Amino acid sequence: MSTLQSPYRISHWIGGLPVEDKNAVVIPNINPATTVVVGEIPVASAAVVDEAVQAAKNAFVSWSALPAETRAYWLNRLADAIDAEMESLALAETTDSGKPLWLSKKVDIPRASSNFRFFAAAATQFASESHSGPNTIDYTLRQPLGVVGCISPWNLPLYLFTWKIAPALAAGNTVVAKPSEVTPTTAYLLGELMKRIGFPPGVLNIIQGDGPTTGESIVTHPEIKAISFTGSTRAGQRIASLLAPGLKKYSLELGGKNAAVIFADAEFDAMITETVRSSFTNQGEICLCTSRLLIEDSIYDRFRDAFLEKVKQLTIGDPLDEKSKQGALVSQTHFEKVSQCVELAVEEGGRMLIGGERFTATGNCSGGFFYKPTVIEGLGPDTRTNQEEIFGPVVTLQRFKDEKEAIELANASGYGLAATVWTSELKKAHRVATALQTGIVWVNSWLYRDLRTPFGGVKNSGIGREGGWEAMRFFTEPKNISIRF
Repeated sequence: MSTLQSPYRISHWIGGLPVEDKNAVVIPNINPATTVVVGEIPVASAAVVDEAVQAAKNAFVSWSALPAETRAYWLNRLADAIDAEMESLALAETTDSGKPLWLSKKVDIPRASSNFRFFAAAATQFASESHSGPNTIDYTLRQPLGVVGCISPWNLPLYLFTWKIAPALAAGNTVVAKPSEVTPTTAYLLGELMKRIGFPPGVLNIIQGDGPTTGESIVTHPEIKAISFTGSTRAGQRIASLLAPGLKKYSLELGGKNAAVIFADAEFDAMITETVRSSFTNQGEICLCTSRLLIEDSIYDRFRDAFLEKVKQLTIGDPLDEKSKQGALVSQTHFEKVSQCVELAVEEGGRMLIGGERFTATGNCSGGFFYKPTVIEGLGPDTRTNQEEIFGPVVTLQRFKDEKEAIELANASGYGLAATVWTSELKKAHRVATALQTGIVWVNSWLYRDLRTPFGGVKNSGIGREGGWEAMRFFTEPKNISIRF
């Protein structure tokens, strides 16, 4: 893999080749830990998107006709290539996003290759239904849609980019994919890996650019049959409005305001450790992070003191330092948003227990967008702080007196992505998990992901599900054939 020398200008990958777009508007790619401009990203125009769609359309006939085992072979080849370049990909991910390098190595890049391997296996196991009746048999074909669009966010760049691409390809579609303009580099490098292994040209086309120009050109292109999007609820609503007239399929994985419901009978030490992790991993920039901590009244004070003590031990600083547990927020814009949200919390009457301000790192990172882990108490469920997604290292604490109130507080949100429940009582765990209005509930754990399970949310957290057969079904069209004999 070539090493990108800063400052660089990345290109699109169309038809298996890098495509320079010299006349394009460019966006600076800024390392959020050092604030140094490391490169430029071209904003693909509608014409460039159309070129990518035509390449994907031309490749669809041959790719969709391949045996499932052959498509699986190519997905596994991509996984092998990612594994071989783990170090360079992890460094690119950290440079773009500001997350600790150890986290990129441990989670982001390994998960990207796991996504390809999982759906390579799914391609060979995917089956459909048949129904027999008197003198009849009905069977269902699940056929690929054609060219599909995949648009991924900046918080887990290659991880979520491949999470969308892999099932689309496994099901026999060809893809036009756009990474976030904030974290574009690993998607570009994936294109290099495709070229290196001789991946069939045109099957996966990677387009760089922003949402309003490039993203909307992908969404509205008449030849694109479906859209899979992960990002903000506002952007998801915009995409849904654009897709409605064309009656296209879409899957939207959007925001969250996730609750951790902590009962007095929880295994205390394990719960404290895991709740700190669920609150502040990746600087809180994961849609699944717990941002509302609901604690049973009888252990509230004990929890607060122990939680704050653990938070004080989090080391913030240079993402390249193995000791750093929290890196920089992804951009100046996002840093300012998080800062304003904390200011709002104080205006609403919140009591700042820890954090609430910028962290000044040393050396090359002295100007970076670091923000201290922040814990706030004293705010009710109807405040904006407890209703609006912050997507940073900020959590609030709320008390509850019994199971009924815990459920009411947890459900008092316009979002419904995920929740955690901490209790040693099995019947209570089942009752509460069933009553929570979320797509995912973890009991006595957080972020355990079996890739076979459905992933997604309810309410303002999205429409549709990803993962396992849900993803394979989304990227195919069912056709029933009925035979009379």
